[in-house]
Amino acid sequence: MLVELISRAALEDLAGTTAFQRGAQYLAGGAVGRLRVTNDKITARVEGTETYQVELRDGGGDLAYDCTCPRAADGYFCKHCVAVGLAWLADNSAVPKSGAASGKKKQRDPVRDIKAYLTAQAPETLIDLVLDATQRDERLYQSLLLKAERRGGGGNVANAFRRAIDDATRIHGFVDWREVRTYAGNIDQVADSLAELLKPDTAATLVELAEYAIEQVENSLEQVDDSNGEIGGIACRLGELHLKACTMARPDPAALAERLFRFETTLPFGLCSFDAITYRNALGKEGLRHYRELAEAEWRKLKPRAAKDKYDAHRSRVTRIMERLAEASGDVEELVAIKSRDLSSCYSYLDIAEIWTKAKQPDKALEWAERGLKAFPKHPDNRLRDFLVAAYLKRKRNDEALQLTWIQFDERPFLEHYKKLHDVAGKLGVWPEQRDRALARVAEEIAREASTSSRWKPKPSTPNYSLRVEIALWEKDLNAAWVSAQDGICNRNLLITLAGKLEFSRPNDAVSLYRRVVPPIVEQTNNAAYDEAIKLIRKVGGLMKAQGQSRKFGDYLAELRVQFKPKRNFIKLLDGVARSATP
Repeated sequence: MLVELISRAALEDLAGTTAFQRGAQYLAGGAVGRLRVTNDKITARVEGTETYQVELRDGGGDLAYDCTCPRAADGYFCKHCVAVGLAWLADNSAVPKSGAASGKKKQRDPVRDIKAYLTAQAPETLIDLVLDATQRDERLYQSLLLKAERRGGGGNVANAFRRAIDDATRIHGFVDWREVRTYAGNIDQVADSLAELLKPDTAATLVELAEYAIEQVENSLEQVDDSNGEIGGIACRLGELHLKACTMARPDPAALAERLFRFETTLPFGLCSFDAITYRNALGKEGLRHYRELAEAEWRKLKPRAAKDKYDAHRSRVTRIMERLAEASGDVEELVAIKSRDLSSCYSYLDIAEIWTKAKQPDKALEWAERGLKAFPKHPDNRLRDFLVAAYLKRKRNDEALQLTWIQFDERPFLEHYKKLHDVAGKLGVWPEQRDRALARVAEEIAREASTSSRWKPKPSTPNYSLRVEIALWEKDLNAAWVSAQDGICNRNLLITLAGKLEFSRPNDAVSLYRRVVPPIVEQTNNAAYDEAIKLIRKVGGLMKAQGQSRKFGDYLAELRVQFKPKRNFIKLLDGVARSATP
């Protein structure tokens, strides 16, 4: 229930202090209007930079919310939601609790009152009320107009829907994020009306109209900011209606196949699936055969893709159609033949190798993987190398497996490649000697980077031991990590991680590391950095107090105060630490 979900504390927790305060200002300024409560849902309008529609509701024990502002579209509990929640709290607090003790009436339900009023009115009065509403609500007007056309029957129904689709998708210039909700609402209303045609006697009309609507929506999207996917969602809904209508109406299979193929290969965004497999029930055997004929005719026009060829959207779509047909038929040879027309990347060979693996043809899989490695000697894909390593291990080709793994680590000495080497060498029982070799390679890389000069680094630099520390942390060798951290510079987050692991067994070393990272964090000169630094300083305080070094901690705070005196926001936070540290 809303009464259990909405409180000032809950609203501030959801929104944050700043948004909560702004929401309170909105309420105080009279920005909240048309507050309505029905069951466990609150709706209201909030006047801000624009007029925003807000909804709060019980989402299964959590406070669910919607607002038409961009902030809420990004998933945040916005100031407008806060304002509506506070308005509801204000109204609730003004209503006395029901019960014998109060003797007061329960809060009235405005929707129930309106329903009771309408029930008592004559039909002519109700008609006048609705007609008056259509003068102010274009969506209501269009909805009722389409219902009236359907009731009248005749050839005007399809034309009326086409006009409604045209009106809903018509744009004048670019539709940005501030206008897209209204634009989407108009299309959604037409989709609602189209859904009413999903009946045996009108399904054929729905097939035609859904196709028209999808084309119009897709073409309009080139001038619409649909970054939140609202229009795309409506297009998918139209696609679902089209599929259901085709299944119900059973249009001519050959003609349907031609239209589906055209949509699948020409619509600019391809929001809906019009492939043969999706529509197999509506197409039947004849339609599927004709769809395949269309696809194969288009496929024959395409030449094999070379590595230098640019991306071709049409080619990609036709290829995907052919792949889907081959996958549905279960013909692995056909699928591989299709895939082999595009060997422009190393991954293409891996894709085929995995197809053969799934088909339980390991020799063919290995052949394709090795072909890929030879085809791209300078730019191999490590995923292909990993595939080959696994294949070589199964065949006891251990030296080749280890060599391929080593190549990856040698090219780019990273922790992930070190882990791969550990895994393979461990399986072969040669990890100790390979570990020594790998760590020697790490030391070599650290020295090389430190001695290398460039336009941006004209002089040799202090060695960076981040990789060695990272490896030691992964191996849980805290002593090696500590030693490496002292040998040169190191990534700050790694030092913090190491300090955290040393707190219990070596608190003084942990303090040393925390103190080492605090100055560069403060030097970032922003409030988020100051907050991070203060958290670490508090850790230092806790560790030093536990060691009986409270006075030394006070001296440390004094040093920081002198060092960073110009940074006033940081000093305020530091003074708070000092006050809490004082007995």
